Amino acid sequence: MSASTASDETATPEEMLGRMSLAEKVGQVMMCEVYGTDPDRAHEGNRRRFGVDTAAEAVRLLHLGSAIYFRWTDSFADGPQALAGLSVRLQEIARQDCGTGMLIATDQEQGPSSRFGPPATQFPGAMALGAVGSTGLARGAAAATGEELAAVGINVDFAPDADVNINPGSPVIGVRSFGSDPGQVARMVAAQVAGYQEDAGISACAKHFPGHGDTSTDSHTGLPVIGHSRRRWEQVDAPPFLAAIEAGVDLVMTAHIRFPGLEPDGHPATLSRRVLTDLLRTELGFDGVIITDSLQMSGVRQDHDDAEVAVRALEAGADMILMPPDPVAARDAVVAAVTGGRLASEVLDAKVLRVLRLKARRGLLGGPSSPARPDLSVVGSAAHRALADEITGAAVTLLREGAAPLPVRPAGRRVLVCGWGEAENADLVDLLADRLRGLGAVATGAQSGQDPSAGMRESLAAAASDQDLVVCLTHDVTASSAQADLVGRLAASGTPTVVVSVGVPYDVAHLPATVTQFAAYSSAAPVAGAIARLLTGDLRASGVMPVGIR
Repeated sequence: MSASTASDETATPEEMLGRMSLAEKVGQVMMCEVYGTDPDRAHEGNRRRFGVDTAAEAVRLLHLGSAIYFRWTDSFADGPQALAGLSVRLQEIARQDCGTGMLIATDQEQGPSSRFGPPATQFPGAMALGAVGSTGLARGAAAATGEELAAVGINVDFAPDADVNINPGSPVIGVRSFGSDPGQVARMVAAQVAGYQEDAGISACAKHFPGHGDTSTDSHTGLPVIGHSRRRWEQVDAPPFLAAIEAGVDLVMTAHIRFPGLEPDGHPATLSRRVLTDLLRTELGFDGVIITDSLQMSGVRQDHDDAEVAVRALEAGADMILMPPDPVAARDAVVAAVTGGRLASEVLDAKVLRVLRLKARRGLLGGPSSPARPDLSVVGSAAHRALADEITGAAVTLLREGAAPLPVRPAGRRVLVCGWGEAENADLVDLLADRLRGLGAVATGAQSGQDPSAGMRESLAAAASDQDLVVCLTHDVTASSAQADLVGRLAASGTPTVVVSVGVPYDVAHLPATVTQFAAYSSAAPVAGAIARLLTGDLRASGVMPVGIR
């Protein structure tokens, strides 16, 4: 047991800091993924990442102060009960090792960036909320999401996304953004910060600073360049982050992007002192925790080795490094930077103190060493599912009124449901076909995916000619894509065709004007019910396009 473990339950952050060794301090500024649903059971992922068998050993090895859950770490594999047990046990291990509880995080923005699947409530993502335009519903969705995360022991959600999506070709933001209007995005971001922090009692994180919304490169695989001037940044990218800071957001996440208008030397924002310290910390006045985006992403690893990236991020102004590719090497590099005088010990102390103060606000310094298991009945509760249905329905937007006569009486009608069905947690094509069959339609479902083959397109067009109605789901259509060709063939069949975009709404620019087109902005399971109600006239498309279409 370390010296700091013996600290009493009423110790202040400053007292906790004073009792920590250098290695323990470095552990507080690292957040790593841990593998498995039982931290005391061996998992190959822990062996690959840390060189030890179990998550418990990894926490003790690095004195880890924070962890993050993903589906691919198997954290969610055994359901809410096991997930809550994992969180409780990790908190016990961390308190025994270092005297403080853990920040336990995940990405639950809702929409395509969601880790906690059913039975957790599946809300549509940010752009759907932007189409609804209600800050009250945005706050409610965040509060409900936060309550369900808290119930399984997750106390940090890496949400909301504060990027202003003004690039229709963005491969990484898209529907994760509330829209293209900076003022609207700012209002929604502030509302969700309040929902997470004030209502649900967990920490929110505004991302990706200084703004990732105008890029055609995915920072997971490359290093995007944002060409905005400082003045344009102030007008477009800055307002949502300023709103988040004013709302008291606990964390801000950095972006792995080059932004010459803010950092003329070409450093990625994550490694830029001008961006993190001079701009975010000093000029914007953010006094919370600055955390990097994952250091496993390609965008930040192009100019330096992985251990050097970890040190440079802290030098630039980050308080926490997220998911270093080699956590042991990162720990050793930071320790060496401090002992060698490159990173001043008082600078590291200031970072650790920010983390400890955040933990104190979230009840992770004092309290029992074995936290009580929370009530899991909130996960997927009827009230939360009803709220998700309300938001999903209110988001649906009429993009183009074509030839399809709506509403329809489904009883006895032959309906072909086809298109993109690879939803977040369900096959949306089959779900919609089932809904229509439940209303008496003779409905056939045929998932054709993101890139339907020529044979599939020909077969579906032939099938459409023998139907009373065709409903085609699209997702991220481009002018030359197979999806656009499929919709053209369906329209040419002569059967009334309704198209629903379940991703970004930019699809409308590439589809024929004769088809009736709606945007749902989401492929979560509740969309199937909303589309069925739309077709029958039980739902009016009242959403407003939150982005411009060029």
